[in-house]
Amino acid sequence: MAEISQRKRIWGWMFFDWASQPYNTLLLTFIFGPYFSAVVTDYFMATGMAEEAADARAQSIWSLGLTVTGLAIAFSAPILGALADLSGRRMPYIWFFSVLYVLGSFALWWTYPDGSNFWWMLIAFGIGFTGMEFATIFTNALLPDLGDEREVGKISGSGFAFGYWGGVLGLFIMLLLFAENDSGKTLIGLDPLFGLDAEAREGTRFVGPFSALWYILFMAIFFRWVKEKPREPGATTARVRAAIEELVTTLKSLPGRKSLSAYLGSSLLYRDALNGLYGFGGVYATLVLNWSITLVGVFGIIGAISAAFFSWIGGMFDKKYGPKPVIVFCILVLIGVCTIIVGMSRDSFFGIALAEGSNLPDIVFFICGGIIGAAGGALQASSRSMMVRHADEGKSTEAFGLYALSGKATAFLAPALIGFATWLFQSPRLGISPLVVLFVLGLVLLLWVNPRGVAEEA
Repeated sequence: MAEISQRKRIWGWMFFDWASQPYNTLLLTFIFGPYFSAVVTDYFMATGMAEEAADARAQSIWSLGLTVTGLAIAFSAPILGALADLSGRRMPYIWFFSVLYVLGSFALWWTYPDGSNFWWMLIAFGIGFTGMEFATIFTNALLPDLGDEREVGKISGSGFAFGYWGGVLGLFIMLLLFAENDSGKTLIGLDPLFGLDAEAREGTRFVGPFSALWYILFMAIFFRWVKEKPREPGATTARVRAAIEELVTTLKSLPGRKSLSAYLGSSLLYRDALNGLYGFGGVYATLVLNWSITLVGVFGIIGAISAAFFSWIGGMFDKKYGPKPVIVFCILVLIGVCTIIVGMSRDSFFGIALAEGSNLPDIVFFICGGIIGAAGGALQASSRSMMVRHADEGKSTEAFGLYALSGKATAFLAPALIGFATWLFQSPRLGISPLVVLFVLGLVLLLWVNPRGVAEEA
């Protein structure tokens, strides 16, 4: 068999971003998340609950699902990462968690419009989401092998950009051919493809199987072009014990590593806030602005195109100036966006009453969607690049396990704070307000992060 070129390895690695992006774009944010929230709201309204209370209950249940899933990922990611480093193998983990991705996403087909099984579907979503997150950890750990310190920023940004273009294409396909609006037609006036029943919302529910099939198709390229050298297997029990010991040693060293500790703490907060925006942006549009799934999908296309373009632009700036300036700028932008979202409702803008039927909230939120996509895409790409700079040689998977821990150890925090604020104020709009605080705290901790990472801590 001919040796696979470095260029193909890089493209193969980037195809993971392309293959996995639909879980974030189609399922978490723009189609399934809003659909699930609308279904749960209707379910509780059918029991006699008032609409505003039902909206708040639906958002709280969605936040609960993301909270529990985040906790499960947080406390197992570092150990699995250390174990993978010791064994020298990442591909078996990527295969296993890819199976969870496919099973969890495919099962979402059975999210019935009457909401009768919404708890089971929340569990299925969590299984697929867990698979996506863990597969991401192990593919991220391959990044240091693809280039030097300056090159990984560009590669990371290009990977995110490529992935977001995949999300854009997936959204176009779903909106044009499958997801039905209130009239039972797709965005271009067609009946859902393959004879799917619009009344039973089968076009929208098809987003689960569609995401699973998309992943299978494009991960074939990843597995074809990204290979690992075979390693001698060791005793499993010994490897697990050694992995835990190695992880404990790394954790004990953190207090003496100011830059790494500050970065993990900072990314813990600002990535949690960003995931909160992604997890609740579509839900906000559905519950606060009363948007249809189709309109939320168009909003998603704008955000994804913006993310694709600015992830690439961010990668260029990362290569020239390093990841830290890109991260700081993006956080400042997202603080401004969150403030606007909290200050806006269907009827008012920062306390100023709007004329009945005003389109201003829709226009502003569309603009916010583009900005969230731009800043969020560049922020994620440069955050991955900054973690590479803080990873010790030979411990990249453990490092990205810690990175996942920093992103997931408090993954319950944003959903839990949103759930609490939503309950406290009985308002999905004000429920978003804790994200501003998380972004600000993450920005403050960046003051102690050295742009050079490990090179300056050695």
